[in-house]
Amino acid sequence: MTKAIPRIGVRRRRISLRKNVRRISKGIIHIQASFNNTIVTVTDVRGQVVSWASAGTSRFKGKKRGTPHAAQTAAVDAISTLVDQGMQRAEVKIKGPGLGRDAALRAIYESRIFIRFVRDVTPMPHNGCRPPKKRRV
Repeated sequence: MTKAIPRIGVRRRRISLRKNVRRISKGIIHIQASFNNTIVTVTDVRGQVVSWASAGTSRFKGKKRGTPHAAQTAAVDAISTLVDQGMQRAEVKIKGPGLGRDAALRAIYESRIFIRFVRDVTPMPHNGCRPPKKRRV
């Protein structure tokens, strides 16, 4: 009777055929809209990222990434996986001055997710940075 000798350096790993699918009923949708790009990140209530998309990953390059159409496509890409996971309610936090703010929010409204509130979390300086000293010629 021969015994199987384990090979050195080879790890036996269990191969899973499908990903661990979590059921998420509510979450937070973060929209970061700059002039050059729009990033949509979806987290659960504890803040762990569930899915994300940007205008760049949605096959837009160059100046087209800052357009409202690119932001809408990025929002649809980020949310499409969540509807399958059972997300029903969400809070939306919008940051930045970009053109994609309203378009991304419109895409979220058109999905089947109930929005509890929309909050603008754009950082605003209370007094700003100190200006440079006066130029002497």
